[in-house]
Amino acid sequence: MERSELVIETGNEAHRFSVELARTSEERAVGLMYRDRLPPDAGMLFVNDREQVVGMWMKNTLIPLDMLFIGSDGRILQIVERTVPLSTRLIKSKQPVRAVLELNGGTADRLGIKPGDRVRHEIFPAE
Repeated sequence: MERSELVIETGNEAHRFSVELARTSEERAVGLMYRDRLPPDAGMLFVNDREQVVGMWMKNTLIPLDMLFIGSDGRILQIVERTVPLSTRLIKSKQPVRAVLELNGGTADRLGIKPGDRVRHEIFPAE
């Protein structure tokens, strides 16, 4: 998968991550399945062609994750923290989103990331 840099601006801080981009339906279907670890500054950005309500699950995913649901403008709209590994429970966005960022479980809490914070990446327009 393609890799790129992503920054989350929260308060007066900027947190940098190296992310894999899941752009195709095949890449999005596999996601972070079967991995037993994820570096603390890494993640996966699931990119949709347009804003839409999305559903994610943790089937075959071995590590807890934080899921950040992001609108077309790069604002975090919703965060689901510490998802349960191997669960088939559907985790849906409450509204249409352009992308979902998966990070290690507990990262959002540890860094103080919250809805309304801004994600800077090439897929989102610059302000």
